[in-house]
Amino acid sequence: MTEQENLLNDESFKTASTESNLKDKSVNENTQEQQTEELDNKYQGLNMDLLILEFEKLLKSEPIHTIKKKVDSIKNEFNSKLQDLLTEKKEEFLTEGGNEIDFHYDVPLKRQFNNLFKDFRNNLNAHYKQQEQNQKANLEKKNIVIEKLKELVDNHQEDSKQVYNKFKEIQAEWKSIGKIPSEKYNITWNTYYHHVDRFYEYLDLNRELRDLDFKHNLDAKLKVILKAEKLVDAKDSLASFKELQKLHKIWKEDIGPVAKEYKDEIWEKFSELSKQIHEKKDLYLEELEKVYEKNLIVKNEIIAKLEEISQFDSDAHKFWQSKVKEVEALRQEFFNAGKVPLKLADETWGKFKESVKAFNAKKNKFYKSIKKEQTENLKRKLELIKVAEDNKNSDDFTTVTALMKKIQNDWKKTGHVPRKDSDKVWNQFKAACNHFFDRLNEVKESGTKEQQESFSKKEEFLKELDQLILSENQDEALEVLNTKTSEWESLGNVVKKKQQIEADFNAKINAFYEKLNIDKAELDMIKFENKLKSLASQENEHEIIREKNDIRKKLDTFKSEINQLENNLQFFSNVKKENPLVAEVHKNIDKLNMELKVWKTKFNKIKNL
Repeated sequence: MTEQENLLNDESFKTASTESNLKDKSVNENTQEQQTEELDNKYQGLNMDLLILEFEKLLKSEPIHTIKKKVDSIKNEFNSKLQDLLTEKKEEFLTEGGNEIDFHYDVPLKRQFNNLFKDFRNNLNAHYKQQEQNQKANLEKKNIVIEKLKELVDNHQEDSKQVYNKFKEIQAEWKSIGKIPSEKYNITWNTYYHHVDRFYEYLDLNRELRDLDFKHNLDAKLKVILKAEKLVDAKDSLASFKELQKLHKIWKEDIGPVAKEYKDEIWEKFSELSKQIHEKKDLYLEELEKVYEKNLIVKNEIIAKLEEISQFDSDAHKFWQSKVKEVEALRQEFFNAGKVPLKLADETWGKFKESVKAFNAKKNKFYKSIKKEQTENLKRKLELIKVAEDNKNSDDFTTVTALMKKIQNDWKKTGHVPRKDSDKVWNQFKAACNHFFDRLNEVKESGTKEQQESFSKKEEFLKELDQLILSENQDEALEVLNTKTSEWESLGNVVKKKQQIEADFNAKINAFYEKLNIDKAELDMIKFENKLKSLASQENEHEIIREKNDIRKKLDTFKSEINQLENNLQFFSNVKKENPLVAEVHKNIDKLNMELKVWKTKFNKIKNL
């Protein structure tokens, strides 16, 4: 019996291989079921436009024979969205008094989707047809190789070494040929190895070449055994099992026979290693099945919660929004819970989808019931639009400003309107309000008569300030500057658009202060107080708040730096204060504390303001 026949007839290997293949099939099918769930989850949130884009991307970027499951998920989700759309449009049609038999709604996206699906189906059929042609061509090639081998054995006229070299060429050619039709595999393989055995019988006449080939084959099979030994110790049992299948294929198809004295020994060793790998994989699958059972319990609990939620009812939008979030969280939990036993996968997935569907049906019923309320809201908003348009050209800005703010507030309090009217009524209302407030802003930008007079006076005041010469006496100079500041404030406010004149005044006054021999900290505080007076006189609340926030940040920075330095001192707890490094730290802390005190004073002043 040949070694290839040994491999095929070994009962322990056949039994282990059959059982493991069944379990491996179970794992693969379970994995496919989980992938289907994940794909359904991936595409469920997409609208029909996005589903079409996903379909187009698949057709362009991935091999056609690898995307069937994704296409099926996209198709199911698209049809579900299409059915929801048609149901909604039909209800609208009937509500408006239409007859059910007359209902028709054209969906251009459906034609677009059908064209994509047709392309997918045609391309997939073409792929399989091409694959079938390739396999038939490969079968013809392999039959030609078999004939070459047969011819070599039957009609050899060269010396044994030449025949042996031709045999190696035939072997290489055989290995280079791709897949053949599965129904022809066994007979083709057996025929090939029948003539390989005949060749080795012939080669028996030349012991030197035969022994050389046996040695080469023995080395190759020992390397396969070494690889199998590593697989026994590998952590990933399933990956080891898959690699083992490759090793068996190499042993069976790629490597020839070995000398009789080694044949049984190396086969028994390889067979024993194969058995160990199978046992590890089987144990792993048993443990995996236990995990699947636990996952099933978790998923059934989630389904029970979903079924319970679908029993609730309410006429409050807030209630349904909270339940939508709960259901979405449970859906994510379900998808994250992992696989379940294959025999219960379809049933579990079906129960889950039904529970979600039941909830959605009730939720949709509620939102359909509020259409009447939305119609009333639309009526109220149209009334508010009329008020806005009737008053948008009024010159009574004080009265109408209050009115406009009131109707804007009423608009916010008025609930939703039908989606088809939402943008239209909002744009009408916004346009009327904006028209009035744009007119109001034009008036504000040009300023009141008093603000215009104030600006003119301040312009003259700045010109006079350019001619000011201060006394060399510091006290007298300070009194003059304080007087000028008071006079400036008495001139009144200017319109916001022209408030740069305030900064111009502060710049000129500060330039005078710079010329006086005043302590830097005191000068800084004078400038700050002048700035506050300017902000207060202009009632510039925004700038005051911003200034206050800037000071608060400064305080936080100083406190943080002081705290860091004080923490650093803890590392020198055993070092004397006279140490230069420690003394420098204390000096920096004192300096920061002084600056912190100044900024606290500023903060208190602006807070009081």
